[in-house]
Amino acid sequence: GKFPTWLSPLQVKILPVSEKSRDYAHEVEEKLREYKIRVKVDDRDEKIGYKIREARGIDRVPYMLILGEKEENAGNISARDRSNETVERDLGEFIADVTAEIEERRG
Repeated sequence: GKFPTWLSPLQVKILPVSEKSRDYAHEVEEKLREYKIRVKVDDRDEKIGYKIREARGIDRVPYMLILGEKEENAGNISARDRSNETVERDLGEFIADVTAEIEERRG
C-alpha cells in the first residue's frame, strides 16, 4: 500500500538526471537528513523515466526530487508528489512543508 509520508520507510527519493548532477543530489540528501527526513539518492546509470516509474510504482515513495543541471544552477529542486504534479521550488520551502507534514502526521 501507499503509506502516509510520516509512516513511509522512504519519504523522499532523489533522482539525478545525469551523473553531472550527482554531487548536487548528495548535497540535497545531506540537508534532508539534517531534518531527519528518510531519503535515498538513486544514482544508478538508468534513464530518468525508468527511475521515476520505479520510485512511483515499486518504492511508492511520497516525494521524488528530480535534479538536473537547471535545478543545480538555480539552487532549487523539482519536487514530484504522488499526484504526479512536478513543481519547481526552493529546497528550504520543501523541507519546511515535508517536516510539517511528518510532525502533523498528515496523509
